[in-house]
Amino acid sequence: MAFSLFAIALFLFLSLDAGEISPASAAFSSSSASSSGGGGVEVTYGSLIKLMHEKTKFRLHSHDVPYGSGSGQQSVTGFPDVDDANSYWIVKPLPDTSARQGDTIKTGTIVRLQHMKTRKWLHSHLHASPITGNMEVSCFGGENQSDTGDYWRLELEGSGKTWKQDQKIRLHHVDTGGYLHSHNKKYSRIAGGQQEVCGVKDKRPDNIWLAAEGVYLPVNSSK
Repeated sequence: MAFSLFAIALFLFLSLDAGEISPASAAFSSSSASSSGGGGVEVTYGSLIKLMHEKTKFRLHSHDVPYGSGSGQQSVTGFPDVDDANSYWIVKPLPDTSARQGDTIKTGTIVRLQHMKTRKWLHSHLHASPITGNMEVSCFGGENQSDTGDYWRLELEGSGKTWKQDQKIRLHHVDTGGYLHSHNKKYSRIAGGQQEVCGVKDKRPDNIWLAAEGVYLPVNSSK
């Protein structure tokens, strides 16, 4: 596990504009996030994280397999195994903002999540999700292709003001108004055993997530 995290960290720092941040100064976490609030490592821009669905403990996941219905874009699922590289996401700000790598992220901030392996963005729209017919969540675009369908507003649960590893969160999709959601309904064929991930309009216990395993970049102190 330690070697795999180092390899991912090296990939991350070679792929991003790391500035003066070195892999040795990043916070490595291979343990699951807790459900409490208050303490914990800050989630900063440029951090490479897994998002754990609080109720089922599955990780937000994508791979280069398109949906067979709806948009036909790259599918997004909940994945049961902790140790899978297709469940890593890079936390990015909106384009053309003053946010910098290592900046902390306050509740209410709009963020983007880039899938590490395929470089596409966590995306949603009004296409129907395959199992429940809610709003489909997909991966779309690329390194230089991103639109407002990739914009998610961070909503922290509890008293915290900035996103931390052990903080319960919701991600509220800007274009559709849907919350990033999952449940125990699973695919039986192409993504057998993986959960549907979709968007729903209302707040429910099933749209709570936590930042779990990952490489957390240190807070930028050069403001």
